[in-house]
Amino acid sequence: MKKILSLAAVAALILAMFSGCGKGYTAEINVCNWGEYIDETVLKDFEEQYNIKVNYSGFNSNEALYSTMKNGGSNYDVIIPSDYMISRLISEDMLEPLDYSNIPNWSLIGERYKGLEYDPTNSYSVPYMWGTVGIIYNTSVVTKPVTSWDALFDSDYSGQILMFDNPRDALGIALLHLGYSLNTTSEAELEEAYGLLVQQKPLLQAYVMDQIFDKLESGEAAIGPYYAGDFITMHENNPDLAFCIPEEGTNYFVDAMCIPKGSTKKEYAEKFINFMCSTEVCTKNMDVVGYASANTEALESYIADMDEDFAAIMAPSDDVLANTEVYTNLPQNVLEKYDELWVELKS
Repeated sequence: MKKILSLAAVAALILAMFSGCGKGYTAEINVCNWGEYIDETVLKDFEEQYNIKVNYSGFNSNEALYSTMKNGGSNYDVIIPSDYMISRLISEDMLEPLDYSNIPNWSLIGERYKGLEYDPTNSYSVPYMWGTVGIIYNTSVVTKPVTSWDALFDSDYSGQILMFDNPRDALGIALLHLGYSLNTTSEAELEEAYGLLVQQKPLLQAYVMDQIFDKLESGEAAIGPYYAGDFITMHENNPDLAFCIPEEGTNYFVDAMCIPKGSTKKEYAEKFINFMCSTEVCTKNMDVVGYASANTEALESYIADMDEDFAAIMAPSDDVLANTEVYTNLPQNVLEKYDELWVELKS
């Protein structure tokens, strides 16, 4: 859920892809992940170790990935969507079951990330990274204490507020602020959440996804919701930024590696998934992206060397996580309601 690939990174990946075409790889796989959500050196490490070329691309929302796959515009061998989207892909028979004999590093994945509601039998996905959503704000501008989602609806910060540019997260924040579940199927509760977003709209500077990096790091905007792992990297560029998990609770997410239905490189894809689960690779990835790995050994070793406050943001305690909720896949009529409300809000 993560920072979009920079133009330089995209150029480097494209150059690497074409320069590698003549190297005599035994196979190629196509991997699609959230933008800058990997240490790119591990891709080259995998290629050198297995002589398998990795063509890497990015997406900026679960819904965008789903749309591409649903419309037949992809030939991915490995994808890394979030929990609720994995559940949807499973329900629509869009994923291949995994052969765990090709993924022995599955044993390194923590038990707390296995058997979750989106894939209760662990048949289709291997957890990659996890984290929480919170409020990121500039302490030089936002001087009142930030403890609640209410800060995103405060008229004192009119023109300085950013909001998620996707319906599930935006409506989810409004639902939490109203005391409702992220996974409500109540049309009345969704309408009430929509009403709250309508009231917020005049206060906003913009609806954003990855644009939030430039806006908050530069000081162009002062406050917005985003992912804890990205806050850690953003803080490096602007030490005035702070992070809060609101008292009403928040979203806890798990992103996991899957193989789309119809992949003709399934065994190679499973090699890649296994490689990505190794402690060495998980540690490298955490160092670059700021998110917590599902490899318990790697995570515990990594946060042991971190500043205590940042470690608590990257990998919150059980007490904090007890006040979080994982998105689940919703019935089709509810998904359609989300789309309807979002179109109305953005029009």
